[in-house]
Amino acid sequence: MKKTRLSRLAALLLASSALAFSQFALAHAHLKTPVPADKSTVDASPKSLTLTFTEDVEPAFSGVEIRNAQNQTVPVGKAQINAKQHDQLIVPLSQPLPAGSYQVNWHVLSVDGHKTKGSYQFSVK
Repeated sequence: MKKTRLSRLAALLLASSALAFSQFALAHAHLKTPVPADKSTVDASPKSLTLTFTEDVEPAFSGVEIRNAQNQTVPVGKAQINAKQHDQLIVPLSQPLPAGSYQVNWHVLSVDGHKTKGSYQFSVK
């Protein structure tokens, strides 16, 4: 009877540890909602990009690059964290985007120290 209890306790501890570790591993900041949206076409150039992540991010170690269809870098302002929502980066555009396709390349450092990066695309009519 005592061995059964110990076995159950050990299995419970092992399962709890695995669950805790898996939650920790999922703590990276991934892009949740970009504005303009991925694969969208907007009628006019946005004044800024707003990228919302699944975790809070460190703006000093995060950034965004925009490339046009000719693979040229588009000038952007410095990425800023939303003062009321620390999982959101706001990237002002230095000038209006002409009609065309754009790729947004982003990299962030989440507040728990994990780095992630990715990209998405949108078009301007």
